[in-house]
Amino acid sequence: MSEDGDQATGEVEDSTDAADPEREAEHVDGTEADGSNAEDAGDDAAADGDESAGRGDLVERVADHDEALADDVAALADERDELAARVEDLEADLAEREEEVEDLESRLKRKQADFQNYKKRRKREEQKIRERATEDLVERLLDVRDNLVRALSDDHDDVEGLREGVKMTLGEFDRVLDAEDVQEIDPEPGSEVDPSRHEVMMRVHSDQPEGTVADVYQPGYEMADQVLRAAKVTVSEGGGEEEAAGATDHDAADDDAADGDDAADQGD
Repeated sequence: MSEDGDQATGEVEDSTDAADPEREAEHVDGTEADGSNAEDAGDDAAADGDESAGRGDLVERVADHDEALADDVAALADERDELAARVEDLEADLAEREEEVEDLESRLKRKQADFQNYKKRRKREEQKIRERATEDLVERLLDVRDNLVRALSDDHDDVEGLREGVKMTLGEFDRVLDAEDVQEIDPEPGSEVDPSRHEVMMRVHSDQPEGTVADVYQPGYEMADQVLRAAKVTVSEGGGEEEAAGATDHDAADDDAADGDDAADQGD
């Protein structure tokens, strides 16, 4: 019994010993598998670490970008507010300028209206002045006319009296002209010809220097340095009366010679 037991025990041990290599192989395989799994786990952990680091960098970059973008937005907002304030100031200034322009236009229209009224008023005043001046002149000329009428109504046999009356009337008329600042233009013979005050009628032989006034045909008049009527004058060609007489004799001799030639022609 004992031997059988030992034998059985030995078989079991042998069986156990025979199974140990397989266990060892399985143990080795398990150990290698565990090592491989651990290595894979390490790789996964490293990959997860790298991915986490990448995410961290990306998040940090996004955060930096967001911060920069926020700064830009804030700067643009400040610039917008500044521009809005400037626009508001410009609009206020424009409104003020427009108000000033309207005020100036209104003042200009009033000034133009005042000037037009002044021109009309001045024109009426000038017209009244002319009318009063004309009335005053006519009133004074009426006195001259009355004197002429009285002179004609007197006895015409008294020639000297008539002459004296006309002389007095002429003196009164001259006083009227003097009161109106009317001056006579009556140049002296031998004086220079003034085209603005003298009207040359003809050129004549005269004792006066050539180109000067020889005689006054009709006196002129001026009022306040404005010529009303130019004096009509003759202008000297020089030579005097002797030259004029010689020229007349020469012309007569020429006429006689011409008459003689005509008579000879008729005789032939």
